[in-house]
Amino acid sequence: MGWKAAEKLIRHWKILRGDNVMIIRGKDKGESGLIKRVIRSQNRVIVEGKNLVKKHIKQGEGHTGGIFSIEAPLHVSNVQVVDPVTGKPCKIGYKYLEDGTKVRYARGMNASGAVIPRPEILKERRKPRPTSPGPKDTPIELVLEKTYDEKAGIDCPLLQKCNLRMRVAIFVLFL
Repeated sequence: MGWKAAEKLIRHWKILRGDNVMIIRGKDKGESGLIKRVIRSQNRVIVEGKNLVKKHIKQGEGHTGGIFSIEAPLHVSNVQVVDPVTGKPCKIGYKYLEDGTKVRYARGMNASGAVIPRPEILKERRKPRPTSPGPKDTPIELVLEKTYDEKAGIDCPLLQKCNLRMRVAIFVLFL
């Protein structure tokens, strides 16, 4: 979209992907929706189906051009999480329950103080973990190789050479 990086980044984010939020400023003021994406480098969020703008896309190879409506990012200060009990926007606080778990709760003037659950979508990974080893991964044979015998106290031969060189260098320094 052409947004530049924020001058002062928010260090501790209380709004997460998948939260139900209400827009408190802008052309969609008073409407609520789910957070689709969080852009931390710009202090912005994208809300599903809100803040729609027209985007002109030129026709190219493999796709048609035209005018499309896309969701533009909103600044994080223009949205607030919806209180699950009252349905009104509220601030978020953190507290510890009696069993020691850290939870988010609704706080503010007209907030209920109810616990705001962590979104289920965060349990899924956006990028799946690689299943096959890459070119920089250590082969499993080298990982499982035994390089130290704890009973005999014998190291790997490469480590013994390294230790010998270090001993010689230290001895020379103290002469």
